[in-house]
Amino acid sequence: MPTPDRTSTLIRSFGWLALYLVAVIVVGVLGYMVLEGWNLVDATYMTTLTLTAVGFTEVHHLDAAGKVFTITLILLGVTGVVLALSMVARYLEEGGFGERGRRRRMERKIAGLSNHCIVCGFGRVGRTVTEELTRDGVPFLIIDKSEDREKELIDAGMLYLIGDATRREDLETAGIGRARAVISAVDDDAENIFITMVARAVAPEIWIVARASQEESVQRLETAGASRVFSPFVTAGREMAYSAINPRVVDFLEIEGTGAQAMRLEELHIDSDSRLAGLSVAEATGEANVLAVRRASGDVVASPGSDLILEPGDSVIVLGNRAALRLLER
Repeated sequence: MPTPDRTSTLIRSFGWLALYLVAVIVVGVLGYMVLEGWNLVDATYMTTLTLTAVGFTEVHHLDAAGKVFTITLILLGVTGVVLALSMVARYLEEGGFGERGRRRRMERKIAGLSNHCIVCGFGRVGRTVTEELTRDGVPFLIIDKSEDREKELIDAGMLYLIGDATRREDLETAGIGRARAVISAVDDDAENIFITMVARAVAPEIWIVARASQEESVQRLETAGASRVFSPFVTAGREMAYSAINPRVVDFLEIEGTGAQAMRLEELHIDSDSRLAGLSVAEATGEANVLAVRRASGDVVASPGSDLILEPGDSVIVLGNRAALRLLER
């Protein structure tokens, strides 16, 4: 539905249109009464026929002045019809049936997002990111500058914003203050650096994951404020080499990764206000398997006992399915 301001504007417009039509009817009735000497009923009847373009024969024979007046009345009536149609079309558009209406609905959905990920760029890497977020059930929003991709985003049912992630205003519109992370997956390293800098300036505490196409861009992105930097080409090269050296391990991970109970390896940090702080490994981790605990001091405890107490600053390396890991994270 239209916003209150737009609704009041439309109501005023329809009010002016109604006043215009009433004025035209009054002018028509008075004109026929004065120019042709007709009575009120005949003048009203003729005015109605003229404005509605019914096409009936006139009530009385018209002289030259009456014909000119009738032509003028027809033009005034057509003008009113055109204005009415344009206002109706505008109302339908403002009410949600047009482009602006659809974008306003999108803006309302964005305004309701919280604890979501902001994915900058919907290229090859961005698509893969959104697929993984969808599988994990994590809400996300895509920011992309290309209007050519809008139809694709609509068809995919994605929540998106056509804008520039290097602009503070667009990041704020995307709800960066309520987001859990920013993922900068644009194809251009310089743009990723700029996005990272702006995002870090707007939300100093937010987690930022950035893509680096070139190896030399990794350090620049970290300097710009990225929490974690990934180079798809470097990562792919390492995995290919590891697959050649350890084919059985890689096959095992790939098989497990495609099943309904896919296993994942994650590192969870215990913050000072975490509910896990002060609990034992057994009490804190539930169904997840704890492989190691990295203490705040830097010491690593491999295969920790179930009675090991977790402390603020510790990092827990766990293996489990998605459901167990998400429950542990919450």
